[in-house]
Amino acid sequence: MTPDSSCPTVARTPRSGRWARVGVAATVTLLFGATASGGAVARPPFLGPLHTVTQIASTVPGNGDLNPYGTFTIRHSEGRLHRGDVLVSNFNNNQNQQGTGTTLVQVSPDGTTSLFARIDPAHLPGPCPGGVGLTTALTVLPGGWVVVGSLPTADGTSATAQAGCLLVLDSNGMVRETIAGDGINGPWDMTAVSHGDRDELFVTNVLNGTVAGNGAEVDKGTVLRITLRRAGDQPPRRVATTRIGSGFGERTDPNALVVGPTGVGLGHDDTLYVADTVGNRITAIPDALHRDSDAGTGRVVSSNANLNGPLGLAIAPGGDILTVNAGDGNIVETTPAGNQVAVRTLDTSGNPPGAGALFGLAVDLDRDAVYFVDNATNTLDVLH
Repeated sequence: MTPDSSCPTVARTPRSGRWARVGVAATVTLLFGATASGGAVARPPFLGPLHTVTQIASTVPGNGDLNPYGTFTIRHSEGRLHRGDVLVSNFNNNQNQQGTGTTLVQVSPDGTTSLFARIDPAHLPGPCPGGVGLTTALTVLPGGWVVVGSLPTADGTSATAQAGCLLVLDSNGMVRETIAGDGINGPWDMTAVSHGDRDELFVTNVLNGTVAGNGAEVDKGTVLRITLRRAGDQPPRRVATTRIGSGFGERTDPNALVVGPTGVGLGHDDTLYVADTVGNRITAIPDALHRDSDAGTGRVVSSNANLNGPLGLAIAPGGDILTVNAGDGNIVETTPAGNQVAVRTLDTSGNPPGAGALFGLAVDLDRDAVYFVDNATNTLDVLH
């Protein structure tokens, strides 16, 4: 569970400008131009000026882990974490078995990569049912505390998937704590907000009856708000767990292991947006930061049209919702009112083109580009 110093650092020679490699020009499709009340022109889509995809670096560390999932832009330098770099979690091992990846890789905008942590399932500081298989659930809290989800399998198949946990690492890549049970059951994605010494994690869970369903849809996916408290140099401790969403569709899948509620993002008005992958829609849970009741699947914001199995989700600087599709290689921008205002193709490999390539995404610190992981190439890329 300590950083593996034997893994070599991979560096790419930076070019002039922010991105290390020459990008591929492409066209953003603007779906329509909405107008605000009174005839004023509405805010243009965030994706509007973004025309180029640039591959930054491989996310494969020395042990050969594959399938990058979680993506988080580091906001503050602390320990071995560097402001502006991107932290990436790997879900598969070097044999491409899902739910067995154990590594977190740090990538700088110029393409320099390093292994932040390699987690040993046999030496954890607390319970994590089933072991380690790092998911899209990834965040960094004040003080450099890294929280990452684990949905482990014994052999890469959904039949052996277990509940897992949240793993808490310090800023030097050491696992200091595990958070398990009390509703955590296959943590699949996560977002967080912090105030003072308090952190609120919003975590989707995809294993509530899913394995027993044997491929059939089970409407038991949940969203938990997990409250943590930080004190000194001790890892944050869970003080409360509240189920604020439930009833989301989930099912096992031979290619994706499990399909269920994935990306989450907190809007400016404390509305939590959820990528309901099985339902092919984005839903909204109101007052997510303070509510003490279960909102079910919430209000439907947008469905179908350009959505095609939405997975990773991020909130654009202006408040629009960015999602990437499982069924194709597109990123879609949706307003809180439900208008899909832009779509962009990020990957065209495979058949259908781009299917299964995209997962985690994160807006960069300058708020003018989007990082995303590409599972087809095992790389971190940027749309700018």
